[in-house]
Amino acid sequence: MSIDVKNISYTYMAKTPFECQALDQVSVTINKGEFVAIIGHTGSGKSTLAEHLNGLLHPTTGAVYVDGIDVNGKGADAKKARHQVGMVFQYPEHQLFAETVYEDIAFGPRNSGKDPDTVDAAVRSAMEFVNLDFATFAQRSPFALSGGQMRRVAIAGVVAMEPDYLIMDEPSAGLDPRSRNMIFAQLMTIFKKRKMAVILITHSMEEAALYADRLLVMSGGKLCIDGKTSDVFINDEKTLEKLAVDVPESFKLAEELQQQGLPLKGAILTEAQLVKAIAKAKGWSGC
Repeated sequence: MSIDVKNISYTYMAKTPFECQALDQVSVTINKGEFVAIIGHTGSGKSTLAEHLNGLLHPTTGAVYVDGIDVNGKGADAKKARHQVGMVFQYPEHQLFAETVYEDIAFGPRNSGKDPDTVDAAVRSAMEFVNLDFATFAQRSPFALSGGQMRRVAIAGVVAMEPDYLIMDEPSAGLDPRSRNMIFAQLMTIFKKRKMAVILITHSMEEAALYADRLLVMSGGKLCIDGKTSDVFINDEKTLEKLAVDVPESFKLAEELQQQGLPLKGAILTEAQLVKAIAKAKGWSGC
């Protein structure tokens, strides 16, 4: 099972003075069970690519297939394929609209034709996944919650649809560190338990290094790099610099410490890996 992107191009406002090509002959396959991060500078095409994966945008040329079905086709099969790709937009709390948390989360499953018992079970399961107690939050207004709680409600609304592929566009934007860590902890729980694919769009190289197994690097509407996260950051640093993409701060600090003579070993991309490598180089125990 996979999402197959076949040579898609996309032009905003085609045949107008403001015409802009956002995607240029992009091809990629994302398999169920992968955690993929899409990175790139602002305007590189990250979000435009993501919005093609469930048919929100139709490619100017090329096609997108979900489990072998063209998402831009017509009929029940194409509709089902689109529903298999859930998307949580940047600042998803802006999408909230219902009077209660329950009704907001229930909208998707109910609108897809599920019976009341199935809808109820989906809402309860989704709230459990995002760590919102049903008895406490189900009948509260989503607009009376904190920013982090509102975002979890929005995520639950997508999770309740039980997608096989979940797109997260900058899920930590605007959140404090505690809320950000909670969101990603819940995301990893969903990812591991449901064995879905997660496609993370992020400007944070630390998030990409910590969570993603695979990186897609976009620039100028093209897919420039596709590889294992550690390989891309370690082996393609100069290429990333040319593409205006940074590397994780822990990686840069490790390089600086090595230049100062500290014998750090192994691939160091995350804060935890850096702490462990420093402790080992210094001969500290208990770290």
